[in-house]
Amino acid sequence: MKVLKTLIFLFMIVMSIVVGMVVKDGYDIYKNAIEQISLEEKVAEIKKNENYATYEELPQDYINAVLAVEDKRFFKHDGVDLISISRAVFIDIKEMSFREGGSTITQQLAKNVYFTQEKKMTRKIAEVFMAFEMEKYLSKEEIFELYVNTSYFGDGYYCVKDASEGYFDKVPSEMNLYECTLLAGIPNAPSVYAPTKNPELARQRQGQVVRKMIKQGFLTEEEAGKIILVSE
Repeated sequence: MKVLKTLIFLFMIVMSIVVGMVVKDGYDIYKNAIEQISLEEKVAEIKKNENYATYEELPQDYINAVLAVEDKRFFKHDGVDLISISRAVFIDIKEMSFREGGSTITQQLAKNVYFTQEKKMTRKIAEVFMAFEMEKYLSKEEIFELYVNTSYFGDGYYCVKDASEGYFDKVPSEMNLYECTLLAGIPNAPSVYAPTKNPELARQRQGQVVRKMIKQGFLTEEEAGKIILVSE
């Protein structure tokens, strides 16, 4: 029993050292990124895009759809959702994979503008530090609009306005509920869910978005039924 306790103690020490090293490496990646170009400069650079869409130009249905499918507690957390992370870690351990990220919209914005899409633990740590930085200096509305203006929607569309004009021949403010729910599901896997590439998979993904909107009170069953009618 004494030997077992000693081994457990040593294991905990080793794990603490490993975790500490990973966190330090992630912090160093974050610091290097922010030193190369400040958050203020990065935001100004993104907003120079002539097709940049402000939060006020986005339909509420689209905002609700994105929140439902990407980050339902967006307006409540400080950049990191511990509930989502805990759930993702549990699923990853259970399935012995790194499939679930538990990333918030703020973390995804950090990844879009500062980091790579690689699923590395050090990059995830850097993403967390950057998310806290963003939440400190940007409003929630600004973070949201920056996110949809830096997300890839497939077919060469790298912001929400490009996507709405490309797929529907409309500016974002003109999108109807059907179009809002379809567009909200694409960034999760643009090469898979782009309606021009895989219309059936795009509709299936749209169905996931709609079901989450109903579950979270953004849509009623009756309103969801109207979306189905529009698609037929």
